[in-house]
Amino acid sequence: MRILIKHLLAATEPREGVVVKGWVRTRRDAKGFSFLEINDGSCLANLQVIVNEGTPINVPITHILTGASVMVEGRLVASPAAGQKWEAHAAKVELIGAADAAYPLQKKGHTLEFLRTIAHLRPRSNLFGAVFRTRSKLAFAVHQFFQERDFVYVHTPIITTSDCEGAGEMFRVTTLKGDLEKNPAEDFFGKAAYLTVSGQLEGEAFACALSNIYTFGPTFRAENSNTARHAAEFWMIEPEMAFCDLAGDMDLAEEFLKFLARHMLEHCAEDLRFFAKFVDKEVEARLKFVVERPFQRLPYTDAVKILKSCGKTFEYPVDYGLNLQSEHERFLTEEHFKSPVTVFNYPREIKPFYMRVNDDGQTVTAMDVLVPGIGEVIGGAQREERPERLREQLAFHKLKAEDYWWYADLRRFGTVPHAGFGLGFERLIMFLTGVGNIRDVIPFARTPKNADF
Repeated sequence: MRILIKHLLAATEPREGVVVKGWVRTRRDAKGFSFLEINDGSCLANLQVIVNEGTPINVPITHILTGASVMVEGRLVASPAAGQKWEAHAAKVELIGAADAAYPLQKKGHTLEFLRTIAHLRPRSNLFGAVFRTRSKLAFAVHQFFQERDFVYVHTPIITTSDCEGAGEMFRVTTLKGDLEKNPAEDFFGKAAYLTVSGQLEGEAFACALSNIYTFGPTFRAENSNTARHAAEFWMIEPEMAFCDLAGDMDLAEEFLKFLARHMLEHCAEDLRFFAKFVDKEVEARLKFVVERPFQRLPYTDAVKILKSCGKTFEYPVDYGLNLQSEHERFLTEEHFKSPVTVFNYPREIKPFYMRVNDDGQTVTAMDVLVPGIGEVIGGAQREERPERLREQLAFHKLKAEDYWWYADLRRFGTVPHAGFGLGFERLIMFLTGVGNIRDVIPFARTPKNADF
C-alpha cells in the first residue's frame, strides 16, 4: 500500500516493504547507482531513493527524467547524508508516466510571472506546494472555528439578482444573444441575473432563523483592476449573527483573526519556515504580533486625525469622507499603535446601504480590522434592522426598494439587531504566508484579460 512521503519522513524506525508514488524532482547518476529525489506533494521535503545498478525497472533509468511519475518499492533506512534522517533503497522501480526534456519545472529558479503561465504545473514547485497545502489547512481551520462556536454553515447562491455592495461591478449571467437589455423578461431567469459579489444578504435571512451562520464560497467582482490585491473570482468567509451589535461583531472578528494566525503557527510550521526563508522574513514575527497583542480600537474620525497630524507624507490624500488606503492602515498598525487595529463608525456615504445608521445620522456602524503588512483584512458592520431606516438608506444610495423587497421583509417579521463581517480568503492567505500577489494564492487566477486554464 502506498505511503505518503510526509509519513515516511516522520518514521521512528526503519521499515521494510514501503511503496512510494510521486514525481521525480531530480535524477543524479553515479557509477553503479542513481539517486532519485521524489516528491508526492504531501510535504515540502523530498525522499531520496537509491537505485542500484540491476534494480528491476520497467524502462532504462535514463528514461526517468525530471517531472516523470514513478512507483518505488523498497526499504526505508537511516540516511548517512547530512540534513536528512531517512532515505529509501529501491527493490523495484516503475515508470508510471514519462516526462520529456521540455518539462518546464527544471531544477533552477523560476519567476512568479513565468509560473503563472504554467498554472497547471506550478503546484509541483516548492512555493506553490507550500501555498496550497497551507490554503487547505486554513480552509479547515475556518470551519473548525465556526463549528466549535455553534455556527451553521450555509451555502448561499452563486447566481443572484441583488447587488449587495451597490457598486455595479457584477458579471451578468444570461442566455440571451445580442442586445442584453432588450427583453430581460425573456432571459433564463426572467430578469437580469449576476454572479454574486457576496452571500451576505442571503446569509442575513438565515441568521434571522438560525441565529449564527457563516458562508464560505466563491464570489465574483467585475472590477477592472490589475493590482496585486484584486481578483475577479475569490472566496469569501461571511459570518452573520442575530442579536448582535457592533461590539460583538468586532469581538468575533478579532478572535477569528487571532485563531487563524495561531493555527498557522501551530499547524503549518514546515511550510511557514519555507515562507519565512524564501518569501517574507517577517511573516512569523507578524503572526506572533497578531496573536500576542490586543487589538486597538478607534473611530474613523480619530484615525483621520492621527493620519493628518502625524507629519508623514502619503501617496493618497487623507481627509474625512475618504476611504483609508493600505498605506494609511499600515501606518496605524505598524508605526502609530504597533498593534492590530480595528477602525469603526465610518461616514455613511462611503459605506453600503445595509449598514446601521448611528444616532448622529452621519456615520454607520461599519468596522475594518487592520493588520501589519497588509492593512484591512476584515470588513463588517451591524446591519440596519429598522424598517424605516433601511428604506431611507436605499433611497440615500439611489437603489430601487423593489429590488430588495425580501430583504426588507426581514425587518417586517421579527426584526432583530444583527451583525456580521466579510473576510477575503485569498487576502487572509497573503497575510499568513507573506505571498505578495493574490494571483499566487488561488489555484487558477481570474483577472482582467486572464481566464486561462
